[in-house]
Amino acid sequence: MGACLSTQSPAAAAAAGTPSDGVASSRCGFSSKEEKRRKQKQMREKGNGGGGLFERGLGAGSGGGGEMSEEELQRTPGRMFFNSSSEVACLFTQQGKKGTNQDAMIVWENFTSRSDTIFCGVFDGHGPFGHMVAKKVRDSLPLKLCEQWKTNTSSINSPQQNGSVHGSMNSEQTASIDDQWGESFDIDENGKLPEAFTSLKQALLKAFKLMDIELKLHPSIDCFCSGTTAVTVLKQGHNLVIGNVGDSRAVMGTRDKDNKLVPVQLTVDLKPNLPREAARIQQCRGRVFALQDLTRSCTCVVAKQ
Repeated sequence: MGACLSTQSPAAAAAAGTPSDGVASSRCGFSSKEEKRRKQKQMREKGNGGGGLFERGLGAGSGGGGEMSEEELQRTPGRMFFNSSSEVACLFTQQGKKGTNQDAMIVWENFTSRSDTIFCGVFDGHGPFGHMVAKKVRDSLPLKLCEQWKTNTSSINSPQQNGSVHGSMNSEQTASIDDQWGESFDIDENGKLPEAFTSLKQALLKAFKLMDIELKLHPSIDCFCSGTTAVTVLKQGHNLVIGNVGDSRAVMGTRDKDNKLVPVQLTVDLKPNLPREAARIQQCRGRVFALQDLTRSCTCVVAKQ
């Protein structure tokens, strides 16, 4: 994001995970006891009028536009962004020997008030303001995704609805996004995607695009030579939906026939040494050249069994 993206670049990619009968899905699944506890907790919250992010509405009393204050974000139940762990996930980041740790990370359980949904993200900043870009994307991208997903779901249920989902964006910018991300998603002949996947795919793509535009116009973060990668995984039930830009990687741990733990790479590293990625950068009037790497750090998000 930021310097990683162009307002004309197809930077985000969405992919669906395997169904519940696959080995890969079982590594990310909840036990029946955990699901039962989560559903009971959600029912209690609704009974108390809590409702969660979807029901309360985004950014209420915080300036609108799908934004929340830092204090509101820190008070959000199920949202983790420091080295920590829960029953379903753990987060860890370690600073390198030089410079500032420019990584940011997040795990958000019960995302959009759905007990079966978890949002995970890792953002690797680069450049002088990379740490600020990564933190901004960590805090804002999930909210934009939540808002877009809610709007798309409402549009399916009420086609006549015409809500303002793009904040302060003008109609020309909105039309540009709709045209760019309106293409169909290719699947295998025998593949069958969940009915809600199309709306979620569009929500992810638009959220990434809106995030890039916001960074470009941000008054206090200079993204000319700074940016961040972004790899996001949305787990809903036994399905995984992934959106990524840059070379941060999503890896799933599973078991082989000998019960040994093996890694499965879920994303493609979007590096400029890929001919297609280099061509895209040059088409957007960008340049491809190497700079000395001054900082190294490591961040990972691990989903527990």
